[in-house]
Amino acid sequence: MMKTVLPWLLFVVAAAGAGFLYNANQSKTTEVARLQAHVQVMEALKTEVEELKKNQVPPEELARLNEAKNELLRLRSQVQQLNKDKAQLNQQALAAKAQAEQAQVQAQAQVQAQGQALAKAQEQAQISAANACINNLRMLDNAKQQWALENNKTAEASPTDRDLAAYLPSNALPACPASGKYTFGNLATAPTCSIAGHALPPQTQ
Repeated sequence: MMKTVLPWLLFVVAAAGAGFLYNANQSKTTEVARLQAHVQVMEALKTEVEELKKNQVPPEELARLNEAKNELLRLRSQVQQLNKDKAQLNQQALAAKAQAEQAQVQAQAQVQAQGQALAKAQEQAQISAANACINNLRMLDNAKQQWALENNKTAEASPTDRDLAAYLPSNALPACPASGKYTFGNLATAPTCSIAGHALPPQTQ
């Protein structure tokens, strides 16, 4: 019986061993294929690294590019700041222009008001000067009448400066405030001033 079982037992052992070896061989084949794939990937990476090394920028060039980049960023920042400053200056200029226009309007109004006040003051001064001159003409006329009475003068007689000074305050002839010149005339006429408007009223004459 051993002679009958032994060949089968050897066959089973051999078959099992062959299956094990087959499975091991298949596993190795799979592992080899996987390793070969990794090798191919590594070779591709190696080739890519070599290409990168060939295209690698030198350190000094890289430093120069970084410096240029930083300079560009700085210039952009300056441009932005300049634009911001320009906008602010434009606003300030518009505000200053508005203030200048307002100041000009106020100055013109002030000049106009001053001109009106000056014109009014000049008018008042002219009126005051005319009134003062008319009072002087009244005093001269009264002095003429007193001179004529005391000296028995006729209507055609004309007094001199000295004649009238004796009948005036401080014994002096008055002066026109507007620098006009007086004409005494004879007793039939009233004294006059060379300035227009400086005249005795008709009823006084």
